[in-house]
Amino acid sequence: MKNWFRKINNTTIIFALLTFIIGWQLGHFDIKTQWSNYKPQFSITNEQPPANAETVDFKLFWDTWNLVSQKYVDKKAIDPQKMYYGAIQGMVAALGDPYTVFLPPEQQKSTQEELGGSFEGVGIQLGFNKDKNMVVQAPLSGTPAEKAGVKAGDIILKIDGKDATNLGLPEAVSKIRGKKGTTVTLQLFREGDSKPLDVSLQRDTIVVKSVEQSTKNTPQGKKISYIKLSRFGERTFEEWSGAVSDTLSQGVSGVVLDVRNNPGGFLDGAVFIGSEFIDKGDIVMSEDAKGNKQHYAVNRQGKLLKLPMVVLTNKGSASASEIVAGAIQDYKRGKLVGEQSFGKGTIQESEELAGNTGIHITTAKWLTPNGRWIHNIGLTPDIPVEATSEAGKDPQLDKALETLDQ
Repeated sequence: MKNWFRKINNTTIIFALLTFIIGWQLGHFDIKTQWSNYKPQFSITNEQPPANAETVDFKLFWDTWNLVSQKYVDKKAIDPQKMYYGAIQGMVAALGDPYTVFLPPEQQKSTQEELGGSFEGVGIQLGFNKDKNMVVQAPLSGTPAEKAGVKAGDIILKIDGKDATNLGLPEAVSKIRGKKGTTVTLQLFREGDSKPLDVSLQRDTIVVKSVEQSTKNTPQGKKISYIKLSRFGERTFEEWSGAVSDTLSQGVSGVVLDVRNNPGGFLDGAVFIGSEFIDKGDIVMSEDAKGNKQHYAVNRQGKLLKLPMVVLTNKGSASASEIVAGAIQDYKRGKLVGEQSFGKGTIQESEELAGNTGIHITTAKWLTPNGRWIHNIGLTPDIPVEATSEAGKDPQLDKALETLDQ
């Protein structure tokens, strides 16, 4: 009897102790557990904050979570997973950098598909101008957006009639993309216009070919290799090597590198392309928050080092394409012809996170070999030439070919 009583007594003590510990922990973290009207089905897994983390009282966060869960009118809309992702997105957005973003699973998948070269959408690369307005950074060649006349620099005001001015990049991309055959309507504002315009676009499978090569003739009859570089993605290295081989086999006397409407991509792709035309020195430098510089020098023996060249740019030329164009301009390897480039001078690192999520973090700014930072400024062409909307006319390419006659 005494043994039985001792067991009961020990069990009671253990139970009481556990109850105290649990209660103390909940009180210690100020997490309220009173759910008067609604109890969402989820569990919280706690992880200790990093050692260098500042002290933050999370009481406000949990109070807000609790109130929304209890009082929000549409209980079906309360999705703890979406709320959790939304909280992380808000935290990252508080940095005020539109290029530093948290990507939930669907948006992470879309980003990877785009860099892989195939996705369903309308063919728009998005970015932000110096006023932090969301703009078309570049319409991709041969896509519904380009065919409908969407232009680099167009400000996106609405997507399917809903305000888009406060959206982050991942949200806007997810709203614009969709299944092939469906439509999306964008309200755009174009510099120089008096009012916005609505453009209805039918989504399609977008297969982005990084590199296209052909030959052109100058006014004096010289044969020139015309290389259209549309982006820096996973297929770029292979496609570029094919274009260079074709160039060398055609007996050309010069090269036009067209990076108009090239929104950029992988940094190592820019170093690879730049090394084709420049024999030594840095292609680009990066500078971190502490002022430490990292040099990305020519990393291979290029095959087009001696051919005269011209680079075509416009305000859709951004990021990695500006790195290549900036290096060529700094070394006076060739002339830049066309329009001022977009002006994206920061570098983002992409990290895969748990649960098929991801994050893009701005880790540094990049500088041309001469130390220029062109963020929100862009590259100024050596020979400015405006584009034309007249069908079949390309005065910028015409000027590039004319320049190679000199």
